[in-house]
Amino acid sequence: MNKVKKIPLRKCVVSGERLEKKNLFRVVKTPEGKVIVDPTGKANGRGAYVSKDKNVIMKAKKSKVLERHLETPIDDQVYDDLLSLLQHE
Repeated sequence: MNKVKKIPLRKCVVSGERLEKKNLFRVVKTPEGKVIVDPTGKANGRGAYVSKDKNVIMKAKKSKVLERHLETPIDDQVYDDLLSLLQHE
């Protein structure tokens, strides 16, 4: 019997789609209250997932959906980091 490995799915907070973790960016509000992009997916804190899609990232910025999810204001730098990570994919 070969065991099928379960693929972890997470929900994009912008589009509402359930996607594999590798197709999403994780944005984390650390216990200190700082908001960072978490490429490892292992940083401590409250996380929210955003699709690896430029339109979705821009929509997140415009609608402030991440700010509501993480309950804190988010610096434009976080969105810039997401977009630059997207270009390096």
